Amino acid sequence: MKYADKIFHMEGVIVEIHDGSVSIDMKERLGSLTIPKRMLFCDTKLQIGQRIGWSMSYPEQMDGEPVERYVRTIENSKANKKMYQQRAKEIKNEY
Repeated sequence: MKYADKIFHMEGVIVEIHDGSVSIDMKERLGSLTIPKRMLFCDTKLQIGQRIGWSMSYPEQMDGEPVERYVRTIENSKANKKMYQQRAKEIKNEY
């Protein structure tokens, strides 16, 4: 990493709770974040609408070139998703 960390406080609100994950909408229209429950420190049962806070730094690009195996995995995942969506559409049309 080439740049010094500038850690800042982030906040969000829990919008979904699943068996193993929690989805958080970040404040300031920064998007959403889904994390495993095991990464979230909590003293009480999680509930939709609870505020969540964490420390964060700016992301930094680590490599100049893409890692080929990641590119292949992403492309395969997109192709599979498209194939499943097409198949689901075909099945729906059959009924």
